[in-house]
Amino acid sequence: MNGKFRSLWNLRRSGGDTQTTTRTLRSRIAAAVGAVVLAATAFTGAATGTAVARAEGGWSCSGAPVPDGWVITNYDRNGCRGAGAWYQQPVKDGIWTCSGSPIVSGYVITNYSRLGCNGIGAWYHQLARDGRWTCAGSPIPPGYVTTGYNRTGCEGIGAWFHQLVRNGIWTCPGSPIPPGYRSTTYSAGGCNGLGAWFTVRA
Repeated sequence: MNGKFRSLWNLRRSGGDTQTTTRTLRSRIAAAVGAVVLAATAFTGAATGTAVARAEGGWSCSGAPVPDGWVITNYDRNGCRGAGAWYQQPVKDGIWTCSGSPIVSGYVITNYSRLGCNGIGAWYHQLARDGRWTCAGSPIPPGYVTTGYNRTGCEGIGAWFHQLVRNGIWTCPGSPIPPGYRSTTYSAGGCNGLGAWFTVRA
């Protein structure tokens, strides 16, 4: 017999106050039922507005939060009784994500598909590395600068070349200048005609 219910049984047998015993019993049963419902919700993902917390991923309704380190990789217009459903899964190097998905720190966007994610558009996520082309709008991780531009890259939205900063590197307009560096000489023809700045250690 459960220890909590045994103590209540003993209280009843010892002649304790019946009303007090009944109230205590009811409150403990209600708490136990609540715990069972909460556990069932966690296992089935039935809580409204929460993501399915599985290691490999799961579907969630529109508006559900995306856990840290996770991305949205698919979309079902008819999911969640017509409200729309999104498939969430942990980020990894080389994964297509839907438009509007979070971009996890340390990752950049390197490709774009207009028809991806059931027609709403999809972006290809990869880990940042030295010498990688990224789509316009991609984050630029700390320590990186943009050094080249391709107007037709990323399915026509434009692409930028990311490199780790170093002394004597040409950077495009709008490129971040990491701490400890400064821009000096300007070249109008640099960065595919956008202009470029010679960056050196401060």
